Amino acid sequence: MNDYEFYLNAKIWFNQLIVTNMLKMEQGIRFILIFLWTYTGLDKLIRFEQSRKAFHNQTFPAELAEILSYAIPIAEILLAILLVWSISRWWGYLGSLLLLTVFLCYVGLIWVGAFPRVPCNCAGLLDSMGWGSHMILNLSLMILSIAGLWMEGRRELEVGSRKLGAGSVKREVGSPS
Repeated sequence: MNDYEFYLNAKIWFNQLIVTNMLKMEQGIRFILIFLWTYTGLDKLIRFEQSRKAFHNQTFPAELAEILSYAIPIAEILLAILLVWSISRWWGYLGSLLLLTVFLCYVGLIWVGAFPRVPCNCAGLLDSMGWGSHMILNLSLMILSIAGLWMEGRRELEVGSRKLGAGSVKREVGSPS
């Protein structure tokens, strides 16, 4: 084996290692987000009356609170479902990022005292967290969503380029079509 063959084999091995580790990281991120959205969405549905009252305790109009009491848990479960299948995973990551951004802004406004009372409609263990912890958790989950979105986008590009390259005929520059 000459140096060039060794270099090519090392490069192939290194690329496979990176792809394998990225796949495992993406699966871990996906698992965390699926667990989060399933847990919080089902918790709000199981304790629906309590959750609905908590939405009505918020500082926005009652009509909006009523809509959100249904929309938020449904959106959370829908995000978990979108993250399960590869065909919809990119949308699941994007939706996760958007919903977490809304939550982060809301928690930030509460933390700085923008509302006359301090309402919360978090699920289970999240109820006992302080606002600083909520901010750190939401920021961490946003970073995971961004990482998952990036990894999923890269995967889709790689799959798309393989499909495109498999059946296409390469033409030289300047050759007639």
